Amino acid sequence: MAQQVAPPSTPYGAPISLDAAKKAMAAAEAEAARNGWGVAIAIVDSGANLVMLHRLDNAQLSSVRIAEAKAKTAAEFRRPTKVFEDAVAGGGVGLRVLTFGASVAEGGVPIVSGGTIIGAIGVSGVQSHQDAQVAQAGADAVR
Repeated sequence: MAQQVAPPSTPYGAPISLDAAKKAMAAAEAEAARNGWGVAIAIVDSGANLVMLHRLDNAQLSSVRIAEAKAKTAAEFRRPTKVFEDAVAGGGVGLRVLTFGASVAEGGVPIVSGGTIIGAIGVSGVQSHQDAQVAQAGADAVR
C-alpha cells in the first residue's frame, strides 16, 4: 500500500517583495556562475505570478518555460518539485502525479520567510539536481 503523505502545512504569506526577489535572483545567479551553468531562473510570488525571470548566457530557450513551470509548481503545491519527480520515478500509484498539471522535474523550491511561503524559485538548464542546487541557493538567500 502506498504511503499517505499529508499536505504541507506551511501557509501562504504576503507576496515576495521585489527587493527579496532580487536578493534570491542574485544568489541563484552567483551559484550558477560559480559552476559555469547557463540556466534560466524564474521567481514567482505566493500566488504563483511571475515576478522575475533571467535567462543567463548560453541557457537553452526551452529553459525559460521550464523554469517558470517549476517555480509555479513549487508555489502552488507548497513543496519542492523533487517530490513529484520522486513520485513518478516510483511508478505505480505515483504516476497519478502526471495528471496534476505540475512540473515533475527537480529544480523548483518554495521560498519561505517568517514561517510562510512568499514565493518560489524555479531553475532549468542543467541536470535536475543541479537546477535544484541553484534554486536552493536563491531560496536560502531570503530565509
